[in-house]
Amino acid sequence: MGFPLKDFHRSYSINIEDEALFEIYAKEQWMGSIICSGDYLFDQRVVPDFAFQIIKVLPQGEVKIDEDTLIKVEKHELKQFFSLKGQIKFKDIIGHEDVKRKCKIVERFLEDPKSFGDWAPKNILFYGPPGTGKTMTSKALAMETSASLFLVRATDLVGEYVGDGSRRIHELYTAASERTPSIVFIDEFDAIGLDRAFQSVRGDVSEVVNALLTELDGLHENEGVVTIAATNDPKMLDRALRSRFEEEFEFKLPTAEERLSILEHYAKTLPIKVSANLKDYIKKTEGFSGRDLKEKFLKTALHKAILEDADKIDEKHLNTAFKEIKQEKTAPPKEMFR
Repeated sequence: MGFPLKDFHRSYSINIEDEALFEIYAKEQWMGSIICSGDYLFDQRVVPDFAFQIIKVLPQGEVKIDEDTLIKVEKHELKQFFSLKGQIKFKDIIGHEDVKRKCKIVERFLEDPKSFGDWAPKNILFYGPPGTGKTMTSKALAMETSASLFLVRATDLVGEYVGDGSRRIHELYTAASERTPSIVFIDEFDAIGLDRAFQSVRGDVSEVVNALLTELDGLHENEGVVTIAATNDPKMLDRALRSRFEEEFEFKLPTAEERLSILEHYAKTLPIKVSANLKDYIKKTEGFSGRDLKEKFLKTALHKAILEDADKIDEKHLNTAFKEIKQEKTAPPKEMFR
């Protein structure tokens, strides 16, 4: 992996197509160097002040580069996911009836992009508390329509140097355009899209935002591509970015009836049977998201039962799990102890 150490105002494009030739070049330049994982090899011939980071050495520890050393290039590219694990469909999503109804428009577009012409639903904003099903819904959309799904965190789009962020966004949308119909799902969107009033908090990501605006505005033809961005609080977003989204789908915390359905649904999939009345926990879990109910409440209770070699999950395990969650939710922020 290489990047410039000076002249950050410049953008370098280093393409190593012939790895055998690069190996010869590397040995000539760094022969005799003692290296280990994490070290940097400085290029003083082609691109001054450009360094290649050593990802791994075998055998572990310090290694001397000699004639017998094999040098492999690892290309770090933006992670893209074109297939889904599991079979998540809309019937597996409990609640969010209004969201699922609105998603029918996106479904029809992904099934037949050309029929929409200039009226395609290009940019959608999902917003709501964490754990309410925004990512799950994007997966269901992709599964229902057999669309390619690109799942990325907003912070993954920020590069290590000037020009890298815009390149990553271009590569992302190029790949999505090559695998249409497709969904680009950008999670934690506020990490790069905060309002300008919060720029001192978010740092300089204007390059990424400008590159993203280009894609959202449709200046590049991305026929058959839908962008879905997810955020917890849309009011925190930059107005210019938020205005690019034609539709905003709100994800709310589950109601009492929905919490019971979620608990009963996931209880059926547990490796140990639940021997307790789940209705007793509906009022207690008010304010819990679907993720809280599954990952924190039921999973914690399951682990308690396993540690005791119990053959069932009873009230004791559920009560202990609930007590731990309440303590976590009411604990003062860690910053108070710094």
